[in-house]
Amino acid sequence: MVTLSCVVPATNRPATLERALTAIHAAVDPPEELIVVEEPAFAGPAEARNDGARRATGDVLVFVDSDVVVHENVFRRIRAVFDANPELVAMFGSYDSEVATVGTVAGFRNLLHHYVHQRSGGEAQTFWAGLGAVRRDAFLAVGGFDVGRYPVPSIEDIELGGRLEGRILLDPALQGTHLKEWTLGSMVKTDFAQRGVPWVELMLERREVPTALNLGWRERASAAASVVGGVSLLRRKPTGAALAAGALVALNRDFYGLLARKQGPKRAAAGVGLHAIHHLTAAAAVPAGVIAHLRQRR
Repeated sequence: MVTLSCVVPATNRPATLERALTAIHAAVDPPEELIVVEEPAFAGPAEARNDGARRATGDVLVFVDSDVVVHENVFRRIRAVFDANPELVAMFGSYDSEVATVGTVAGFRNLLHHYVHQRSGGEAQTFWAGLGAVRRDAFLAVGGFDVGRYPVPSIEDIELGGRLEGRILLDPALQGTHLKEWTLGSMVKTDFAQRGVPWVELMLERREVPTALNLGWRERASAAASVVGGVSLLRRKPTGAALAAGALVALNRDFYGLLARKQGPKRAAAGVGLHAIHHLTAAAAVPAGVIAHLRQRR
């Protein structure tokens, strides 16, 4: 049976850390080793995770963010999947549908992540470090997370997934509760500067466009509908805006149904608007990412 080293980056000493660590200790078949990286000298989570990985001795590194409360079966499942699949190099899961936050934006954002990951299970070409596991030898062989490129929270885990050699699995049964309190400002900043622009740069650099998770056909169609709706509003064309909103709702009715069940109809209605903002921000990141890529090449 594989041995596990759990690495928790916590350089910002978040208030959620105690709950995250309590869940790890209380889990069934907990990891043989728990490494909490709290040293403020490590500027970002990529650097903190790399430090923890270098200190680890287990066969498999399990990365858990300091604002994630893992389910009790997480480590038992990781052991079982890796033992049954010797060729597997990494696996990751998702947030659960538990709304443990207060704000409307936070509930929307965490449920969006849950929804996208839950319907995308199976073989993957990416990685997620919020709750993800990777064989230590494979992680060290590719140099870990790219600290130079991603000194602050960004897409360091997505970039790593593209460098790992071997099978990667998205396992929807691997879940944890997210405790992060998002605001509208932090959501837009993350979608544009910390994820959108760097992701466009990475795709241009690698000359490949993934078709899973946030880049699936439904997400692309939703982004197109959001752009049409935004332009229609700016041009004061209510019919076009209404049609675009209808298309967005039709494309994502299952997700909005989840929002309604978990947060009520009012917050679900607000979620439609937040979803449009999310897609508009991602669309705005495309030209910005292209410009950043061209500047980097020069």
